[in-house]
Amino acid sequence: MPSSASSNSALVCGIDEAGRGPLAGPVYAAAVILNPERRINGLADSKLLTPERREVLAARIKERATAWAVAFSTVEEIDRLNIFHASMLAMRRAVHALPVRPQEAWVDGNVCPPGLGCTAKAFVDGDVHQRPISAASLLAKTARDAVMTGLHDRYPQYGFGNHKGYAPAEHLHALGRHGPSEIHRRSFYAVGIFFQGDLFASSWTAMAEELRIRSYRMCCDAMKLAMGTALIGERAKLTKFDRERKRLQRAYADVRGIADAAPHVDLVDQMLRKARHELRSKRSV
Repeated sequence: MPSSASSNSALVCGIDEAGRGPLAGPVYAAAVILNPERRINGLADSKLLTPERREVLAARIKERATAWAVAFSTVEEIDRLNIFHASMLAMRRAVHALPVRPQEAWVDGNVCPPGLGCTAKAFVDGDVHQRPISAASLLAKTARDAVMTGLHDRYPQYGFGNHKGYAPAEHLHALGRHGPSEIHRRSFYAVGIFFQGDLFASSWTAMAEELRIRSYRMCCDAMKLAMGTALIGERAKLTKFDRERKRLQRAYADVRGIADAAPHVDLVDQMLRKARHELRSKRSV
């Protein structure tokens, strides 16, 4: 979705992405070359603005910028490449879609995508401090939000119109109730857990809805713990792991006592035993 106006401004291109963290939907990126002769007041990190203000500013950017483009990577590309490389791909596509070639690219974060066709600089918190990156942040965010709002009509049971695919309790409860859709990212653990063993066995789907949701949440919390706890020192990490494992067992005692949930309990226990063994092995090295 590129656009071009006059091309006599300094050709510095701001780049940012939107949608790295959600459990569902594509990841978007935008590239913007601002026109210094057509100032846009109020540019800021898109996350700090209301949806209404973002829409107003996005329209002004498209009208006044020297050039702009929006691109994305699909859910399939996210799962095949991983979210980092899919984000880099979306950024590269946005730059290549610009109708005006930039002389330099400014990228939000600490890594520049390869293959932009120009020199590039990374700026931590660039969407807050660099106007071209702020503009790109706004276009990427509004474009992705519009897509996720449209997907809400197709998948109303997940509430995409409210959370845009991120992972508040509402979304996790919907996943536990309905399972994932085709636009959920299997490479993200809260979705991938459905494809470890037969999570949709007939005995599980016959469980009361609240217990079914809690069984899923138990698996998610266990996988999150198994992925590691960020503490300094291996001994402290193992102590924290054991404390959290006992907390999980107490928190989900109701699920652990249901026969139909036994496959999930076995999956969780096996996962945590393996994670603990790996932590102990690191201590002995």
